[in-house]
Amino acid sequence: MSLQEQVVADLRAAMRARNEHAVAAIRMLRAAIVNYEIAQRSPNDPEGQAVPDEEVLNVVRKEIGAHREALEYAEKAGRSELIAKEQAMIAVLEQYMPAQLSADDIRSTVEQLIAEHGPEFRKVMPQAARALRGRADLGQVNKLVRELTGR
Repeated sequence: MSLQEQVVADLRAAMRARNEHAVAAIRMLRAAIVNYEIAQRSPNDPEGQAVPDEEVLNVVRKEIGAHREALEYAEKAGRSELIAKEQAMIAVLEQYMPAQLSADDIRSTVEQLIAEHGPEFRKVMPQAARALRGRADLGQVNKLVRELTGR
């Protein structure tokens, strides 16, 4: 089952369970996926091709990022109802992401890259981003690389 099919099945299940936060989050995700499909279509092929799961994961990642940003603003404003809503939506969307690496695994990968490429941030960070994209939060990776390279 592709990731898009999983999203549709989960939407149906959330609607049957009357889970408002899950329904809202999955509907927004579904709309973002459809918008991405439309943007990728060529004028010569109005039907378009099915979007691969890797690209759907990128859409999910962007949606999670948008909700994290909204959560940040809600926390600054002290809006507890919005904080709870955004946290629930993030939790629903994160179930579509692959399992994240532990902090120890990230550290060992970064240390290995530093051993290979030297302790220069500009050389290590692009390699770390390629190696850990989709499996770790790149913001945390960036902080760790800065810490270990002394920058």
